[in-house]
Amino acid sequence: MPGRPGPLRLTMLILAVVGLCVYCGYRLGNRFHSFQVQTLEQQKARLDDYYAHQVEYVRRINTLEAELAFERLANQRTQDSLKEMGEQHYQVKKQLAFYEKVMAPEKQADGLVIDQVSVTPTESPNHYRFQVVLVQQVLKKRYAKGFVELVLSGSLNNKPSEIKLADISSLKREDLKFSFQYFQVIEGEFTLPQDFVPEKVEVAAVLPKGKWQKYRRLDESYPWPMIVKNDLQTSTLILD
Repeated sequence: MPGRPGPLRLTMLILAVVGLCVYCGYRLGNRFHSFQVQTLEQQKARLDDYYAHQVEYVRRINTLEAELAFERLANQRTQDSLKEMGEQHYQVKKQLAFYEKVMAPEKQADGLVIDQVSVTPTESPNHYRFQVVLVQQVLKKRYAKGFVELVLSGSLNNKPSEIKLADISSLKREDLKFSFQYFQVIEGEFTLPQDFVPEKVEVAAVLPKGKWQKYRRLDESYPWPMIVKNDLQTSTLILD
């Protein structure tokens, strides 16, 4: 039929169209592949940069944490040093106040002073050490002579009870005597009954009548927790 292409020409035309499509597809595929490779390389570069920043951030965080730990340690050491210095200062002031009472009585009340009473637990159950410090605060010091009495008040088997030191200690009366011009420390040990709950300690400084002194008696009562903590107020007995 005139005007219609022959089979050969039609086949060649189809092959040409197919080749053109294949070529265009190949070119487009190459472009898409290049775009994908470029995109992947950019993503990889971003990830590498992100990981590098993350490593740097972690390093800085670790450095800051180490500096913070060092600062905390230094601060703790400073606080410990200040606490130790404060405790030393307190002890120095306490000792100074004690010697001031002894050597400069004009600055204090005139008389015999129960300056300190303390009780310290030992390793043995219900066994304690006690200490009573007496100070004489008079301008013209004569020897103060007498003895100390201790009575513990509390409850025994849920009943009110009083226990004398002589009943719970091996100390004799001679061990509780004092004779001093400036100060003296009376100390010893005692063991409380197993079911005894101490509430307070009554301390008495007794000065019998003698050639140079009149009869005097100083009685003070201290709550047990204050005795154990060694946090007592000074008690004074005025002497003539």
